[in-house]
Amino acid sequence: MQRFKIIGTGSYLPDNVVTNDDLAKTVETSDAWIRERTGIGARRFAPEDAATSDLAAQAIRRACADAGIGPEALDAIIVGTCTQDTIFPSTACWVQEKLQVRGMPAFDVMAGCTSWLYGLKVAADMVAGNAALKVAVCGAEMFSKILDFQDRRTCVLFGDGAGATIITGTDGDTGLLSSNWGSDGTLASILKVPAGGSAKPSSHATVDAREHFVYMEGSKVFRHAVTAMSSGMVQAFSDADVAAADIDVFIPHQANKRIMDACLDRTRIQEHQVFSVLEKYGNISAASIPVAMDEARKAGVLDDGHTLAVTAFGTGLTWGAGVLRM
Repeated sequence: MQRFKIIGTGSYLPDNVVTNDDLAKTVETSDAWIRERTGIGARRFAPEDAATSDLAAQAIRRACADAGIGPEALDAIIVGTCTQDTIFPSTACWVQEKLQVRGMPAFDVMAGCTSWLYGLKVAADMVAGNAALKVAVCGAEMFSKILDFQDRRTCVLFGDGAGATIITGTDGDTGLLSSNWGSDGTLASILKVPAGGSAKPSSHATVDAREHFVYMEGSKVFRHAVTAMSSGMVQAFSDADVAAADIDVFIPHQANKRIMDACLDRTRIQEHQVFSVLEKYGNISAASIPVAMDEARKAGVLDDGHTLAVTAFGTGLTWGAGVLRM
């Protein structure tokens, strides 16, 4: 068991609600088509002049307030994102600028939608070496900036948002009972933004070819997502020596209701154990689990002493799963 305590959570969602009907005004789609295939009813889009770091900074401020500390008391800032402000520096460094704090290490974790789970594992290892540390682990995304609104298969799926957790060491019986994480780079090509990096630098040709937007081979992603999330969760249950029935709350990465339902079937978790924000926020990638955790805590669904199961998949293809005692 990796002992730590989540002493604060916070989230930030932009004010602009974009419903399925709103999208149907400019994209060949409908509310019924989107809901049937994804379970999504709306999503939030940030203002044009906002960046991912703006959302992350707000979520971390709220998590710090929940923990009863100021951002200056943090000993590290980890931001999980695949919609970075800039190629460099890291989004976490831009977050530092917006929080007006300095000195502590700040870095990004880029594992797609699994990024927050990867960041949590890194933070757990950090506080294991020094229980006095307080580490912010944030998942933040601004997908509205990289969606192709001519592709109804992808543009209806994603939204913007950020969620954060504050982790510190403890000698109590809380933390990760078990966890596993991994990746299969042979599947990297099925979910990506093709251009803008060193492999295919930005050019007039890449812009004209619309290669700076999300590209996804949906059926392949679906199949591998279900396998990765469910097998990771089953392994985490086995390693923690718990059964699905022992879980108080299950918060999977929330990309698609069909993926979530398939994971329930394979893990034997029941619908009443699931806490979901998918219908109102869509797929907010690395932010989906920490945002749902924050809302579950504030709703009284997730509380101290509860056993929480989490699992995710992301571009890479990456995956991760864990069982936590809150």
